[in-house]
Amino acid sequence: MKKTTNNKQQTTKLTEEEVKHVAKLARLTLTPRAVKKFQKQLSEVLDYIEILKKVKTKGVGSTFQVTGLESVFREDKVAGPSLPQKEVLSGSKSIHNGMFKIKAIFE
Repeated sequence: MKKTTNNKQQTTKLTEEEVKHVAKLARLTLTPRAVKKFQKQLSEVLDYIEILKKVKTKGVGSTFQVTGLESVFREDKVAGPSLPQKEVLSGSKSIHNGMFKIKAIFE
């Protein structure tokens, strides 16, 4: 990563190798065109982070909720009787140990 200063604006330039490394960590396969595109975009993101680092935030509290609501969760309550397990599973083609059996989603 190389930083250059142009008058008021600082520019961070990620190398193609750095972009490919980030893509590899994210398990993404990028075309050479995408590497160029993300090289520019990620460099701009890093430049913006540098701008944000200069903002004086001392004494500013953390904001985790901005709507003013205090308790957004309701108490868990049983709405009514549940269906029997046998009835629920009756429409399934594949069952194992009293549960739905499906193909693996993740490798």
